[in-house]
Amino acid sequence: MSRQVWELIRKDIRDIEGYTPIEPTDILSRRVEVSPDKVVKLDGNENPYGCSERVQRALAEYKYYHLYPDPEQRELRQALAEYVGVGSEHIVVGSGSDELIDLILRLFLEPGNVVINCPPTFGMYSFSTGVCGGTVINVTRKEDFSLDVPSVRRALTEDTKVIFVASPNNPSGNITPEGEIRELLESGVVVVVDEAYYEFSGITVAHLVTQYANLVVLRTFSKWAGLAGLRVGYGVFPVDIARNLMKIKQPYNVNCAAQVAALESLKDMDYLRSVIKAIVSEKERLIRKLSRFTWLKVYPSQANFVLCRVLNGEARKIHVELQRSGIFIRYFDVPGLRDCLRISAGKPEHTDALIAAMEGLC
Repeated sequence: MSRQVWELIRKDIRDIEGYTPIEPTDILSRRVEVSPDKVVKLDGNENPYGCSERVQRALAEYKYYHLYPDPEQRELRQALAEYVGVGSEHIVVGSGSDELIDLILRLFLEPGNVVINCPPTFGMYSFSTGVCGGTVINVTRKEDFSLDVPSVRRALTEDTKVIFVASPNNPSGNITPEGEIRELLESGVVVVVDEAYYEFSGITVAHLVTQYANLVVLRTFSKWAGLAGLRVGYGVFPVDIARNLMKIKQPYNVNCAAQVAALESLKDMDYLRSVIKAIVSEKERLIRKLSRFTWLKVYPSQANFVLCRVLNGEARKIHVELQRSGIFIRYFDVPGLRDCLRISAGKPEHTDALIAAMEGLC
């Protein structure tokens, strides 16, 4: 890139660090020379059982891919309203909850405005803040990964617009109690509670959205419904915020296939509840198996993954060694997590393969 063009790019964007995503199975397979069917992928908190057969049939039979999708997402917003228990005017759907995070920040941030982030947590909050021209103030979580609410309140200034709270938190898996969320809401700042793993915990603050004009709750179909590849997220918003988000979003931001898949998922809740039950059961089994290693500290989790602290400080080494066996888990090269590993709950055979490989590392 010529120097002249380089200098035209926003200075804050030139210096920003990119988000580090996970990679698909075929790429991982080629990297370690293991056939795709032998790869054990436990790094993305994805649903190992995939979407329901009802979704697959509906996608195969859909006849209108040549037409633009409903820009108002009317049928899907109504179905989600019934699922959540609010009016459809409170619902906005995005291409994954990542898009909604970006839209929320675009709606509220002006240059110099501040977003409170509570690491270690989902990296998209700080990344999107930077892209949208905001300033991140990090208020580190306590040793047990709970929120340090007094410190968050002390960090608030007139320039603070948004506080992000993931509950269950990613990567630690712990819930933020409703009382603490209410305390943050009293500040008047917009509080975004990311409930991406709600279906695994069963704990929500979505019922508070109609009581607080500054509460936003985000959710996704990526984890529990097995639609990560189709990118469907949604938010429960106060009406005024929802109305403005609908105004600034891309007109056709949720494609036809994604809308069909989400609608059919909501019609197949018996199947999805059985899958959720299986994943939660396997997560508990994974915790029991991992807890047998004396060199691991295993944290409780109300999501579909488990965070472990490697007490001998060799988390990166274990991560690399497992990759060589075709087993992929998440390692975060960031402060507070460099001696930790996050492991998604997979199928029983995935757990067995992981434990056997870890036993070989002892």
